[in-house]
Amino acid sequence: MPPVSNDVRPFTALDDTDRAILTELAVDGRLANNALAERVGVAPSTCLARTRALRECGAIRGFHAEVDPAAVGLPLQALVSVRLTEHARAAVDAFRTRSVRLPGVVSVFHVAGADDYVLHVRAASAEALRDFVLDHLAVDPAVQHTQTSLIFEQARGMG
Repeated sequence: MPPVSNDVRPFTALDDTDRAILTELAVDGRLANNALAERVGVAPSTCLARTRALRECGAIRGFHAEVDPAAVGLPLQALVSVRLTEHARAAVDAFRTRSVRLPGVVSVFHVAGADDYVLHVRAASAEALRDFVLDHLAVDPAVQHTQTSLIFEQARGMG
């Protein structure tokens, strides 16, 4: 997370205008500052300053393009649940560090329940997905068990 300067408010100090900016940007991260300012009811200069402050405090983590995975040759998506053999902080942190760097991994979620992590993975084919699991997870001594669930369809929520 980016360093927080002294003039930036913590998340708990965000007001309704800050939350409105975050909500609008979550829907459309490419929204021009003037349009964003109009939607949230503030001057463009105020909106720009607040958006900058929200980036600096880490409330806005970044901007990205949502690309259709098939357009980049990765039409198959899956959620791979992973149960670790050991739950010491060092082992858990090491797995997270390794897993975010694996090819095809979109997101890594540390979860509660029977499994420890869920990896959102994109692959070119069922065979490539199988190879991902066998080559990167099944051989990892930190991994006790995996379970793969194919994603048939993905829809993005507003939240």
